[in-house]
Amino acid sequence: MNADQNIATGLNFAPANTGERGINPVIAEKYKGRTACVIGSGFGGLALALRLQSHGIQTTIVEARDKPGGRAYFWEKDGFTFDAGPTVITDPPCLKELWELTGHDISEDVELMKVHPFYRLNWPDGTNFDYSNVDEELNAEIAKLNPDDVIGYQKFLEYSARVHEEGYVKLGTVPFLDFKSMLKAAPALVKERAWRSVYDMVSSYIKDERLREAFSFHTLLVGGSPMKTSAIYALIHKLEKDGGVWWARGGTNRLIAGMVRHFERLGGTMRIGDPVVQVHTQGTKATEVETKSGWKERFDAVCSNADIMHSYKELLGESDRGRKYAKSLARKSYSPSLFVVHFGLEGSWPGIAHHMILFGPRYKELVDDIYKHGVLPQDFSIYLHHPTVTDPSMAPKGMSTFYALVPVAHLGKMPIDWDVEGPKFEKAILDEIGRRLIPDIHDRIVTKFSYAPKDFQADLNAHMGSAFSLETVLWQSAYMRGHNRDDVIDNFYLVGAGTHPGAGIPGVVGSAKATAGLMLEDLSVK
Repeated sequence: MNADQNIATGLNFAPANTGERGINPVIAEKYKGRTACVIGSGFGGLALALRLQSHGIQTTIVEARDKPGGRAYFWEKDGFTFDAGPTVITDPPCLKELWELTGHDISEDVELMKVHPFYRLNWPDGTNFDYSNVDEELNAEIAKLNPDDVIGYQKFLEYSARVHEEGYVKLGTVPFLDFKSMLKAAPALVKERAWRSVYDMVSSYIKDERLREAFSFHTLLVGGSPMKTSAIYALIHKLEKDGGVWWARGGTNRLIAGMVRHFERLGGTMRIGDPVVQVHTQGTKATEVETKSGWKERFDAVCSNADIMHSYKELLGESDRGRKYAKSLARKSYSPSLFVVHFGLEGSWPGIAHHMILFGPRYKELVDDIYKHGVLPQDFSIYLHHPTVTDPSMAPKGMSTFYALVPVAHLGKMPIDWDVEGPKFEKAILDEIGRRLIPDIHDRIVTKFSYAPKDFQADLNAHMGSAFSLETVLWQSAYMRGHNRDDVIDNFYLVGAGTHPGAGIPGVVGSAKATAGLMLEDLSVK
């Protein structure tokens, strides 16, 4: 990346000196002369590129947009910093490992800050529930809603720990390339009743409906319906309980910036603002990457962090494999999209938690409207992000940064005109926040803008505007999800939400570890 590109990204990268740390020369010799291209610089793409570069593979990241980050994009407007998302950082060790590969520490580039409580959940009747990993506090919050569920929660926690061990620790970074690998994992999944949904499993331990919502909503943050997503995803609770919930000072974009800085420190190359238009193939090999500007380069291996449908239908669209697999992907189910309102307010709001869930009056019925019926609901639930309560640097002094996120059906289920419906939906969301938290919200707004499903489609090439790629259901998991290495083009790989294990920062960073293992084995000098 040259100086002009540094300025264009807005990330202010500073040159770094590795000193005695860096790529192990013995390992580097094993991959001497090997090259790789990673298409897309989301968390999965950056994590993969860091692993490859850490082993001495000369790696180039090609990013279509004017800044790295993928879904972790950001905007600066009127002195406010707005992260596009994700905003919840869990399992810091999976991120720290990316620096430790070369003897570095993540703190050189990123400051992680604890968030407490993790979430404040709020219902229309005014009930609040502060969700954290402090046992005494959490048990008190549960008892406040239903004392009998304290014991049930402990049983649910034990279940969450078991599926965390089976689904995340043992299988989260293992590529599923054939059905035999799926069969090996099946007994443990059957034992833990993976065919049941997260909501069903929570309900088997917990009786209060509000607490059932409190311990099952997490699947919505990775694009899955609590009523359909495999109970294995109850592992998220254990993941948060053990590792906490964190924030990167300056925004999630600073974590992206730190990853890019470390990648370049190790000698990696960034190519920003130049979309890949085609991955050329010859027989069963990906041979060359071509971008919109006309740049072309040959690589030993190519990996796509782009949307999975875009990867096959467009980037590999001139190959038989690309056309055939795109048809197969078209028959799969995709996660919903999102409508996000970003806004900056006058004033500080110490009483509004960093992360809030404002539940609507319906839960199961609302989820059905989004996942089944393609209806734009009027009684939505809102994920409210308020980073300035933790990190005032996200807004001008005396002001606050927010975003309000509402899951909505993707464009395939709900092909409405968002240019018409978006402004009305935005007002309804802000009205609801005003009714429940900030009565004079409209008078305090300094700046605002919205991001709709059509923007996910246009900016991220997301199939039908899906925010999380393939839906997280059991029959689209592991072997039935996109494979970390293509079945036909043997030096073309996938990383990110469309491949195993799925969406969310730990998920896509885990996919990078699985894919890197395959690439390192394939690229080693024999």
